[in-house]
Amino acid sequence: MKILVTGAAGFIGMTTSLKLLERGDEVVGIDNLNDYYDVTLKEARLRRLEPHARFRFVKLDVADRAGMAELFAAEKFDRVIHLAAQAGVRYSLKNPHAYVDSNLVGFMNILEGCRHGKVQHLAYASSSSVYGGNTRMPFSEHDSVDHPVSLYAATKKANELMAHTYSHLYGLPTTGLRFFTVYGPWGRPDMALFLFTKAILEGRPIDVYNHGRMQRDFTYVDDIAEGVVRVIDHVAAPNPDYRAETPDPGTSNVPFRVFNIGNHHPVPLMDFIACIEKALGRTADKNLLPLQDGDVPATYADVESLEQWTGFKPATSIETGIGRFVAWYRDYYRV
Repeated sequence: MKILVTGAAGFIGMTTSLKLLERGDEVVGIDNLNDYYDVTLKEARLRRLEPHARFRFVKLDVADRAGMAELFAAEKFDRVIHLAAQAGVRYSLKNPHAYVDSNLVGFMNILEGCRHGKVQHLAYASSSSVYGGNTRMPFSEHDSVDHPVSLYAATKKANELMAHTYSHLYGLPTTGLRFFTVYGPWGRPDMALFLFTKAILEGRPIDVYNHGRMQRDFTYVDDIAEGVVRVIDHVAAPNPDYRAETPDPGTSNVPFRVFNIGNHHPVPLMDFIACIEKALGRTADKNLLPLQDGDVPATYADVESLEQWTGFKPATSIETGIGRFVAWYRDYYRV
């Protein structure tokens, strides 16, 4: 298939693109290479993709309405994996307009491109952050998610609503993927694993929020990419059991689906830090702080729907995943 991957220079985008290329798909990757974090890391990711004959990179911002329309008209994609977004919960408190431009305007351009380009299936990145103030665990796609606690979460919820509208109006099959705390080699520098590893190796204290009383459903990046590829192969379809009088937020009577992709094994933050310390052979100096605005104390994914739909569920242990990240970090930064 000919597949568009947006955010191809990103952490999940690169890993997913490699999986598609390895199985024989043609991938057109786009990215705006913005400076939200180190651009040289994004360029290094792209260098892993460029040797593949079936990969082409186009530098393009999804918020560029004319550019996106031209791309879809010229390329005639079979399917689209939309991973480009302004990421980060805390940054959304500092620069909210960036989230509107990328996550709302950009997603609108993706939907329009898919509609006019007769794309067979759109899979797009949502986020576990949409669960916001929910406290019932594990988080289920079949629960309401109407109480976001950050603008980032609100934009991801909005993406799901926009996708449903296009599935309803134009019959566009769409699948939203709620990622749960993705980590692993080539990860983002603003994520906890990267920040902790860097600080410990440099002998600096690490900031531990909510005084360490946190837990996350950490999900290894290869598991995430495998889930994305499985989902793009299983085109969204109407749920024959859907009943409008008791609506199910995770499905519909149109070709719309939403799935969690998580490890289904939440890990206490202090255990996560202990794994990093063990992998590095060093002990962290911990700076205990209150919970940050927009953050939540716990995430835990119910992945039963994903497993039923695709036959796959993530399974990489935190010890294995952190070990692989630390090995990559030491090699990449030569420390």
